[in-house]
Amino acid sequence: MTGIDGFWAVIPAGGSGTRLWPLSRRDYPKFLHDLTGSGQTLLRATYDRLEPLAGDRILVVTGAAHLDAVRGQLPMLARDAVVAEPSPRDSMPAIGLAAAILERRDPEAVLGSFAADHVVTDTEAFDRAIAEAVVLARRGDLVTIGIEPTRPATGFGYIRLGEALSVEGAPSARRVADFVEKPDADTAKDYVATGEYRWNAGMFVVGATTLLEMLAEEHPEMTSHLRTIAGDESRMRDLWPALRKIAIDHAVAEPAARAGRVSVVPAAMGWDDIGDFTSLSDLIEVSETVPGVKVIGPADDVISIDSTATVATGGRLIALIGVDDLVVVDTQDALLITRPERAQEVKKIVETLTAQGRLELT
Repeated sequence: MTGIDGFWAVIPAGGSGTRLWPLSRRDYPKFLHDLTGSGQTLLRATYDRLEPLAGDRILVVTGAAHLDAVRGQLPMLARDAVVAEPSPRDSMPAIGLAAAILERRDPEAVLGSFAADHVVTDTEAFDRAIAEAVVLARRGDLVTIGIEPTRPATGFGYIRLGEALSVEGAPSARRVADFVEKPDADTAKDYVATGEYRWNAGMFVVGATTLLEMLAEEHPEMTSHLRTIAGDESRMRDLWPALRKIAIDHAVAEPAARAGRVSVVPAAMGWDDIGDFTSLSDLIEVSETVPGVKVIGPADDVISIDSTATVATGGRLIALIGVDDLVVVDTQDALLITRPERAQEVKKIVETLTAQGRLELT
């Protein structure tokens, strides 16, 4: 075993990434793609970031439809290290099930939950933040990582920092004063200007049993069901559909913060959740062979004359003449053209297709 003693990394690999349609689909969501041109899928990059901290203490929770693809991308994991949820119930049931499984394997386990589709460019800063978070978690806290804002983003929730905590081994620690929802543009500017807010990246570090005890205070039946499933996998089919669809933020983090039981480790680590094509474009350099264009896929498939754009190629030639600031995404069965400022609205296309019953395109 390597890494931080007693630390388990949990990777919830779910969601369909509707704002990245038509690249990301229900059957092949964004975490299974190499979106940044790194040569690795987002899932594999997440594993590689966590393996030095957790060794083989890694557990992936994914949808049943993605089980084979996840195992194919992470063949080094044991079969019982990849758990399939029958249907999406949001983040709390997925992370709670992981906690219940780990509680049985290691009663002293501290787990960290890290989404499969995020990007971190400064792994040393990430490692330092997680080491501090584990120290705090062993004191009984629910710990979150607060990302230092680089812009007044409206696509993220925020964490308001409270008092500094004097904890040996966690010099950066602060109490969480409040979790706040995604703000409008003016409010986001105010948050960043104060210096007292951090982005909520959805990274949580906590003792497995502590998390389940916190969950039981608000949702005792869910806790009971999750522990039952962890002890008897055959109960998944009848108990899982009864679990409430709810995010860990609403189920546990916000009530625990009001009770003064949540701490935060502020950090700057080059984090992004690649929530839409604008944030994806920010992670990609302009092509050396196609001036003015950021290319996802083979640059040979793009010809640009006096244009600027972010282009995802799908096997056909894409030619741009005299257009500026476009997002063009070409796949075998769909073509998307939009502007960066409208990128958050791409999910409406998926909603429209779903309403039309054209699920094969979603």
